[in-house]
Amino acid sequence: MPTTATATPNLMPWTDSLNTGDPRMDETHQEFVVMINTILATPENQQLPVYKAFLDHTVAHFAQEERWMLATGFAADNCHAEHHATILETMRAVEAHYLDTDPQIITRLAEALAEWFPGHSASMDAGLAAHLKSVGFDSETETLADPSAIKNVTMSGCGSVSCSS
Repeated sequence: MPTTATATPNLMPWTDSLNTGDPRMDETHQEFVVMINTILATPENQQLPVYKAFLDHTVAHFAQEERWMLATGFAADNCHAEHHATILETMRAVEAHYLDTDPQIITRLAEALAEWFPGHSASMDAGLAAHLKSVGFDSETETLADPSAIKNVTMSGCGSVSCSS
């Protein structure tokens, strides 16, 4: 009887390029990467509970960054938060598709997020981390050393070092 080779998942490595310079953000990002890899290493017929935990983590992860943005002068409707909303909308739709007709969709989403995340981290999140540092925001305590550092300026851009708005 022929044996069927099981494909080894392409796991997402944690590399120094994913570091943003903010220890709390980097810790959350490391958890995110571990959870993506856990999904990829889990058989598809067992992924749903792992995926639900990952979705919960991602909701908290993005809410954390958005709290920091608001506390440091970003407009509530900035494009970084819009990226988060788009990812969460997609993630919420995946569960229904998985249960309905598509048992591979969680794996495909995890692979897509593994491809998306390094760019997001290196641009938007690294930019946010630099901004937090520049205004003296402590992400551990979620406090500003000097609240007057946040003038009445509302940032509408993404926080990316390459964003022009």
